[in-house]
Amino acid sequence: MTATALASLALVQLLIAMSPGPAAVLTIRTAAVDGVKPALTLSVGLAVGVLLWAAAALLGLSLVFEIMPWLQTGLRVIGGLFLIWIALSLWRNAAAPLPETRMQVPRSTASILRLGIWTNLANPKALAYFAAVFTGVLPADLTWVQALIVLAMIFAIETGWYAALSLLFSRTGPRRVYVRIKTGAERVFGVLLGLFGVRIALS
Repeated sequence: MTATALASLALVQLLIAMSPGPAAVLTIRTAAVDGVKPALTLSVGLAVGVLLWAAAALLGLSLVFEIMPWLQTGLRVIGGLFLIWIALSLWRNAAAPLPETRMQVPRSTASILRLGIWTNLANPKALAYFAAVFTGVLPADLTWVQALIVLAMIFAIETGWYAALSLLFSRTGPRRVYVRIKTGAERVFGVLLGLFGVRIALS
């Protein structure tokens, strides 16, 4: 795999990461509500979720889906229901005020990581990209060393993008704005995640 091909793949991966979706919604919300540390933890979980899709693609994900199309359908339905569940939780708690100090009852690091991982595993954009586009871009003679380089690059890009969102929206200014618009914003986030979930489940 040439350096030019790797750079092209990196650019595509960055654009995919930056496109709006449930991962960005959750990152912004976590940063504004819980602060930078939980949001950065979520960022790592989101990157791990993407990394799992990439590894699966390298191991022949598209071939598995061709042989067992029902598996792809099942994964989409489960992913859609997961996002709908998050959406309902956001809607129910939208009117609750933010605590004066962030994370007074902290969520565990493991639970935040799991949320990030499952969010991107449930993302149809990641599923479609890695099952089709990603595998089509990679050369057929990719070595295991090159595969590891590609996986490391993907992890760095995904973590970097969501970490940037975390650092931006955990700042005092954005948090104060979020406090003023919390009820409406979280209901909008809930609706967006719900729509993502319905779209996934029915696609």
